Amino acid sequence: MRLFSIASGSSGNCVYVGDENTHLLIDSGISGKRIEAGLNQNGLKAADINGILITHEHSDHISGLGVLARRYNIPVYATKETIAEIVRTKSLGVMKPELFVPILPDKEFRIEALTVHPFSISHDAANPVAYRIMNDKKEKVAVATDMGTYNEYIIQNLSGLKAILLEANHDVRMLETGGYPYSLKCRILGDRGHLSNELSGKLISKILHDGLKYIFLGHLSKENNYEKLAYETVKWEISMGDNCYKGDDFPIQVARRDMPSQMVLI
Repeated sequence: MRLFSIASGSSGNCVYVGDENTHLLIDSGISGKRIEAGLNQNGLKAADINGILITHEHSDHISGLGVLARRYNIPVYATKETIAEIVRTKSLGVMKPELFVPILPDKEFRIEALTVHPFSISHDAANPVAYRIMNDKKEKVAVATDMGTYNEYIIQNLSGLKAILLEANHDVRMLETGGYPYSLKCRILGDRGHLSNELSGKLISKILHDGLKYIFLGHLSKENNYEKLAYETVKWEISMGDNCYKGDDFPIQVARRDMPSQMVLI
């Protein structure tokens, strides 16, 4: 299994997950040109992509979808509610109906050699999901962003992973004292908003195990977070959590909004 972030942040998101023969994108919220450049940087081409998994219809997750799917005839997987919103998004242009593959939360499906498990998340979108992906060796990775809260269902879906990219969107104090309108602050802080650094660290503490090899922190807010702050806060929450681990026990890296991460091999 292989994973890397092409871009991750409040301005655009696109993550690669795959193996030697199957290549998937999770979201396509940056330009097709940037997606192709990020793939090329890691020895891949856009024509290699077997499917694009969409988490939800917000622009920072779909803005490059139309160009990429049309140019390379790539199937697009999303819940039917998300597909309906994508079709209504005029800026994406017209996409062939046969490119869309409706999926259901908690119903697994196969794309070539990989098993994809979508699961519901709490966000202010039509029917958003996160994704857990497994190969035939039962090795699992997950990408989970854009969720205002978590519960036992989320913890179970993120258990037993080899690698994860998890949201650490904002620092609560920066958000509360920053220049966003009050209504937007309430949306981000609400149960259908985004995970703070603290909540991200607490969730990671719930899913740690000796086999977890890579942790990426993603979807950082440009206005309400810093890479070092997210990193240190998550490490602190792990060290203070009700588990046997410390923050330094696991490699943690922050996925950048402006450049691809290194590919990790699992």
